[in-house]
Amino acid sequence: MTTEDADPNGAPGPSPARRNVLRSGLGLGLALGTGGIALASGIAASANASGASPGSGPSPRAVGGSKVRDLTGPDETGQFAAPWTDLGIPVRCPDGSILMVCGDTFDGEGVGDERNWRSPVGLRASDPDLSALVVDGAVGGAQAVGLVPEGHEGGTTAIPSDVFAIGDTLYMHLMRGVIFQTHHSDFWRSTDNGETWEYLCQWPGDQYGGQFQQKTYAVADDGYCYVLSSVFNRDIPSGLLLHRVRHESVGDPAAYEPWGYANGAWAWGNEPTTVNGVRRWGEIGFRAMEGRYILTWLNMEPLDIRAQIFDLPTSDLTATPEQPMILPTEPGQEHDNVVAHPYGGWVFPGSTFDDLHIAVSQWYDPQNYRVMQYRIHGLVT
Repeated sequence: MTTEDADPNGAPGPSPARRNVLRSGLGLGLALGTGGIALASGIAASANASGASPGSGPSPRAVGGSKVRDLTGPDETGQFAAPWTDLGIPVRCPDGSILMVCGDTFDGEGVGDERNWRSPVGLRASDPDLSALVVDGAVGGAQAVGLVPEGHEGGTTAIPSDVFAIGDTLYMHLMRGVIFQTHHSDFWRSTDNGETWEYLCQWPGDQYGGQFQQKTYAVADDGYCYVLSSVFNRDIPSGLLLHRVRHESVGDPAAYEPWGYANGAWAWGNEPTTVNGVRRWGEIGFRAMEGRYILTWLNMEPLDIRAQIFDLPTSDLTATPEQPMILPTEPGQEHDNVVAHPYGGWVFPGSTFDDLHIAVSQWYDPQNYRVMQYRIHGLVT
């Protein structure tokens, strides 16, 4: 999943084997380059000034869950030339369907067969009923097509970090580059249920020390989108930054207002300060739901997919319980909400806190690379 960012000079990308290791979450012990070490040190020094650190709040409490179904795979999405894909960030379209925007997508022999490599792609479930969710269409028809131009020169790709709706318009945020080397992120919109996309803007990969690479948006009823962001690199510790932007200005980088701590107080307009400590973040998902907010993410230490539920975007997340929803295991040992090599964790539209459905990805070999639907119960709200 985490293939990222583009080198504008065309530097060669990682081998398929290296993408496999990093994407499955097994690359945590790989050495960082000196630039990565410097970036991590700078982020830690800046963020620790806020006094926030993971683990300073209530102890994590695991909840229950079970697998509903595979959403992608040779049997599920092979008919759209997308047997091997991941992420599947779900959004409800104006026509009522659910569009799942996926990352690196392959046909042929599996992951690493680059003859028909596309990213991102859109797979569609025409019936949004979460009890019977089935992919029965794709953007592009018989062959899922890349949603935006991306030639993969030198191993670059375009990885979605979020897709969301404001009214009848869909928005998509992409991270561009070779894996874990984010050159920039860019932003797109669609007014035809995700069939075509229009470019809006981009952000440099080094903004806020890289902590604005991976973004996720909670669309609130107060006229704002609240945006959480982090570095897109599982090996580099990052703060989690909060911004807000008016619905009508979401495509204007200058309109994003940071939340930060300065002169003894938190306020909008201050330099952004981490709101949830410094840690190694995987994928992050932020949603407004039932008058409250939910943050889901791939946690790296220990490896699991977690949730936090809180009342306001500015709530103190360091004092908010972290609830592990998906726990890790090895292939062949899976049961209930225990999953081999999990990542992702975006909330499906139509979920409630009592009946939460999330998109969980999995990758541990070239033919075991998919998006799955899991149902979570027992969340403390």
